[in-house]
Amino acid sequence: MNKELMEALEILEREKEISKDTLFEAIENSLITAYRNHYGKADNVKVEIDRETCDYYCYAEKEVVEEVEDPVMQISPEDAQEIDPAAKVGDIVRVEIRSKEFGRIATQNAKSVILQKIREEERSVIYNQYFEKEKDVVTGIVQRYMGKNISINLGKADAILNENEQVKTEHFRPTERIKVYILEVRNTPKGPRILVSRTHPELVKRLFESEVTEIKDGTVEIMSIAREAGSRTKLAVRSNNPNVDAVGACVGINGARVNSIVDELCGEKIDIVNWDENPGNLIQNALSPAKIVAVFADPDEKTAKVVVPDYQLSLAIGKEGQNARLAARLTGYKIDIKSETQAKDAPGFRYEDYVYDDEEYDEEGYDEEYGEEAYTEESSDEAYEQEEAVEEDGAEA
Repeated sequence: MNKELMEALEILEREKEISKDTLFEAIENSLITAYRNHYGKADNVKVEIDRETCDYYCYAEKEVVEEVEDPVMQISPEDAQEIDPAAKVGDIVRVEIRSKEFGRIATQNAKSVILQKIREEERSVIYNQYFEKEKDVVTGIVQRYMGKNISINLGKADAILNENEQVKTEHFRPTERIKVYILEVRNTPKGPRILVSRTHPELVKRLFESEVTEIKDGTVEIMSIAREAGSRTKLAVRSNNPNVDAVGACVGINGARVNSIVDELCGEKIDIVNWDENPGNLIQNALSPAKIVAVFADPDEKTAKVVVPDYQLSLAIGKEGQNARLAARLTGYKIDIKSETQAKDAPGFRYEDYVYDDEEYDEEGYDEEYGEEAYTEESSDEAYEQEEAVEEDGAEA
């Protein structure tokens, strides 16, 4: 029994997760390659390896002929009968090949074949391992900066955090541990190329799934998410169990669950609101923490008009329109926000137009999928400028 070869194969299988069968095939192919390099061709060469003992037998199948024209493929009756006394012209006999007879160059080539196969299988194993984790969150260690990109070590492979997938306000130091979202795993000749992100909305979703047990088991469901990386994220959740509060489950006791995610995102603010099948209620929740007077939503046009108290206009719009923009992405509606004063002064304004009927929307239904460009800032910017003008006029008076 070839104990040294068996031990080497077991080590490779354990450390690099390469199966023994693959390694046995590599050895067989390497011996055939060595024979081809030594004799010029190997069409009639066979290699058999005992999987239990690692003993191998290499032989060439040669035809018995009266006159030998090709010694690689043919054998004379006299030589054939030394191997098999019953051999006669036209038979095929097996001639054992001793690998020790191969030249130095042929042996070196055989070694290269085995090493190349091991490298290919190692890359394939790593690719398959991380391909299964695509669209998921993993923990990595910051290695170094490569220009504006960052190299992240994920264990058996390195990932690249491109500049456009980095949060502008985040700065990492080498050896720092961070969580990243695997965008894509590509199989290249030099090994798997893994692209990761810190800005993708799914990063927040996966963090909540790992932190909140109720989301993992399906009791609480994340219905929609809108994110401006590094600044604020809005999350709409609903509970499939009437005894479980969806928002409370995500927040945790004293905010323990959401705070751990906020820390991982380097202080990014997270708003968690209840999902509602009624678009008016959903828009009202999405504009939280602003208080809403009335909402008129058009499910067909995917637009909504919102009236807020005069003193709540700035809060509803948010800094640079952020609150309204995220609410629009979360709900899928283009939202036009006006203060009560602006709404009453608008031509053709009727207050009852802003009151929505729950039964009407329950019958019509609406599309839950939200768009990327749901919010246009013209209405909110105009309202914001008008409010500033009113404040300036009051100051001058």
